[in-house]
Amino acid sequence: MPDSAVEEAKKTLVQRFRAWGENSFPPTVLASLIFAQHARPFQFFPMLFPPVLLFTSYANVQGFKTDSAGIQAAWSGLYLLLAGRRRQPFVKKLGARGIVRGMTMGLCLVNMIGGGLAYTLGKREEEEDRK
Repeated sequence: MPDSAVEEAKKTLVQRFRAWGENSFPPTVLASLIFAQHARPFQFFPMLFPPVLLFTSYANVQGFKTDSAGIQAAWSGLYLLLAGRRRQPFVKKLGARGIVRGMTMGLCLVNMIGGGLAYTLGKREEEEDRK
């Protein structure tokens, strides 16, 4: 077994969540799911989330991994809190909109945990240069 496969197998759950939080792809997917839910009929307040999440992906690609992880975690948690306040009958949870809503809320939870860990455990470039 190659050394990289052994190291990959030994990653802890915290390391996996941190790697998830430092990735630029999850906020883009979350922005797409939020847009799909609230574009038709257009809802102004929930549509404030996709531009911020897309900006975090852009900032992550530009090298600001720690900062973008913090913004991603905060906005994902805020959307999860606001979406959790809306009650939905059980029958509607089984439809297409209910499944997309469930996926969105699940992805928000994972982004919040991963981004929070990446922000908490991450180091900024300036801090590393000073040492």
